[in-house]
Amino acid sequence: MAASGALPGLFFCFSAMVLLIFVSVSPPTWNSVSFLNANQYSFGVFGYTGSKVQVGYYFPLPGDINTGILHNLTFVLILYPIAAGLSGLAFLFGVCGAGYHRAGTVFMSLLAGLATLCTFIAWIVSMSLFGVVRDRLRSNGIGANWGNANWLALGALVALVVGSCTAACGVFGRYRRPRN
Repeated sequence: MAASGALPGLFFCFSAMVLLIFVSVSPPTWNSVSFLNANQYSFGVFGYTGSKVQVGYYFPLPGDINTGILHNLTFVLILYPIAAGLSGLAFLFGVCGAGYHRAGTVFMSLLAGLATLCTFIAWIVSMSLFGVVRDRLRSNGIGANWGNANWLALGALVALVVGSCTAACGVFGRYRRPRN
């Protein structure tokens, strides 16, 4: 193996990619992973239970939750699939870096940092968005609870932070093959 220093970053980028893929296929595609559960609805990146797949949506529940600001914040959730793609590219460059050349590890570090930024922004927006919606629904007497996608996204964020740091340290690893 050319660079064992790149392996921890490679592992964490792969873990983050898998977690972000799970978050990205939330409702209406897969109802087991959601950001918010209210009545019979589960809310995800591309819609809610029973809706068509779309970027940006209005909430189907009564109350003052269908404001323009909350609707526009649902568009920002597209950053989760973008971050999944960036962490997947970081993983691919990490494979090149671990097996062949230092440049792959440099690109893995840069892409993991960019994926970290996207995930951080998306996580802050999703926690704020669904927190406000949750509080407004509860004040109207509608039971609303956090879903598991929030915590999967937080796990992906932590994995990307650790992955980008270990990838940056892996750039300085040993890349020469020992002489015989």
